[in-house]
Amino acid sequence: MNGLSDVRLSLRGQELEAGQERAVAANLPRCTPPGLSRWGLYWHRLSTRKALLSLTGEQLRDVGLSHEEALAEGLKPFWRL
Repeated sequence: MNGLSDVRLSLRGQELEAGQERAVAANLPRCTPPGLSRWGLYWHRLSTRKALLSLTGEQLRDVGLSHEEALAEGLKPFWRL
């Protein structure tokens, strides 16, 4: 290979890596604050699910959830999405 081909392969590899990083970022939950550690993420899930269980029927209607949906989400373990 000549030098130009090596440069093209190198640049293409960088584009692929950047595309993979964007794909991973696109699959992250959107409601999660950025920059959390794993334990921070777990704590966030635990606290928001606990708060979800304490909402009234009117508040659940405001966010578009039924009591059953809120209960199913609120009782999930913190390590599950």
